Amino acid sequence: MDPLHYWRANLKLVGLLLFVWFCASFMASIAFADVLDRVRIGGFRLGFFMAQQGAIYVFVVLIFIYAAVMNRLDHRYHVDGDSDSDEPEKKEDV
Repeated sequence: MDPLHYWRANLKLVGLLLFVWFCASFMASIAFADVLDRVRIGGFRLGFFMAQQGAIYVFVVLIFIYAAVMNRLDHRYHVDGDSDSDEPEKKEDV
């Protein structure tokens, strides 16, 4: 296992998800709210919806995406805690 590649993949994922969150929370809710207000969802303007609820929904979805992708990364780089060896894990004295 190469920890450098693991952390690069982790940081790349975090950066991508933070960019999506920024776009949903700032861009869609503040910067482009006037443009999005032309579209209505359930009687509410889309800009208002994104500012009040949409950004929160996007954030919750991003949490699940992060957990799923990190599980795959952990498994790929063998840091998922599943050891194939028969010897028990060594505990450090505190």
